[in-house]
Amino acid sequence: MVQVSIRKMATMWRNALRAGNFFTRFSQLSGSKVAQAGTRSCSQYVKIDDDLYGLTEDQKQLREAVFRFSQEELAPLADEIDKNNDFPGIREFWKKLGDMGLLGMTVPTEYGGTGMGYLDHCLAMEEISRASGAIGLSYGAHSNLCVNQLVRNGNEEQKAKYLPKLISGEHFGALAMSEANAGSDVVSMRTKAEKHGDYYVLNGTKFWITNGPDADTLVVYAKTEPHADKPQHGVTAFIIERGMEGFSTSPKLDKLGMRGSNTCELVFEDCKVPASNILGGLNRGIYVLFSGLDIERALGGAGCLGVMQSVLDVTVPYLHTREAFGQKIGTFQMMQGKMADMYTQLSVCRSYVYNVARALDRGCIIPKDCAGAILFAAECATKVALDGIQCLGGNGYVNDYPTGRFLRDAKLYEIGAGTSEVRRLIIGRAFNAEYGVSDREQQKPKKETQKGQHSAAQ
Repeated sequence: MVQVSIRKMATMWRNALRAGNFFTRFSQLSGSKVAQAGTRSCSQYVKIDDDLYGLTEDQKQLREAVFRFSQEELAPLADEIDKNNDFPGIREFWKKLGDMGLLGMTVPTEYGGTGMGYLDHCLAMEEISRASGAIGLSYGAHSNLCVNQLVRNGNEEQKAKYLPKLISGEHFGALAMSEANAGSDVVSMRTKAEKHGDYYVLNGTKFWITNGPDADTLVVYAKTEPHADKPQHGVTAFIIERGMEGFSTSPKLDKLGMRGSNTCELVFEDCKVPASNILGGLNRGIYVLFSGLDIERALGGAGCLGVMQSVLDVTVPYLHTREAFGQKIGTFQMMQGKMADMYTQLSVCRSYVYNVARALDRGCIIPKDCAGAILFAAECATKVALDGIQCLGGNGYVNDYPTGRFLRDAKLYEIGAGTSEVRRLIIGRAFNAEYGVSDREQQKPKKETQKGQHSAAQ
């Protein structure tokens, strides 16, 4: 069975990492029992032509391994997870992700990770999201927002203390920046941290925190210099642990989509945090945040790809099974047009996201393209999901089919990691900056517009 083969592969994966020869061992295994476990069937899944996207043989094998694991372990549970807004076996599943090496993909091997790249990480994110958009979202919050931030900004003591259990799946990770009145407007956060000797006392709340109810280790942002010359200069990132005195979580939110990816409010009431838990330096929290925000957007784009691929996996076989007027409805020109539109949008998004990830692997971070990739992928994901519902007709509108879930999950990506509007603002400002327009000058039209509107109202 795939289950047995994947576990065996995970053992070889870890052993290969210790031996520094991962892909050789992986290739040997993929030619044995894993290969015998079955391949993708065109009648069940729409094939992805990885040659088109320039993936290496190692990356193709990585996708195949995560695909098989996710379809065996996660996909059969996705509808129940969504229906109940709960995944009772998530802790066990998380440890399996750890055994697969998927929770520390961008972590150097000396810290127990697999030392892979962001494109590899995107492939894993895509395939997990293909099985369940919600659990894919939780995976991204853990492996990127928490683990990758610790790798990029933590000191040696912090990495040694927190990474092993996060990478193994024993612990859950999360990041907490947003507040009820401070989402895209980060520096308006009200959570404060006051220094008392060798520790800080945090007071405030964080909202919409993915993995919040489950997290054991969290990266939390708070103001340490309320009267700093600039608001962004007074924010610090802290590593918070479940069980710290004064830290609690509210009941999880009942969301429209991404159900089962638990989200809640975090509450800090005189929460004592050791000064040694400062991440990235005092008053440098905004730098810590933005060092990972572009990567978050690229990875979020990969989540969109997974949702779109799952729409095609359901829709295309349906169109070649359902009959009307004595023929398969997929032979009707209008339905062929729908398939063409969905496939084309997905393919373009995949190329964009993969190229941005490749640039990240080269150390080339271009904020406007990180924003552009998730902007386009998120909006296309919503369109593709809507087309999927339309193709299934009445069946697409009932919860016996997963198309409604795909739409509800897709919509989140137009909101999280900066809304579509903020992403457009980032891109527009980047072009303005290239033409020598300062941030202050970019704000003038907004003020003039507001003034004009005020005058008109009078």
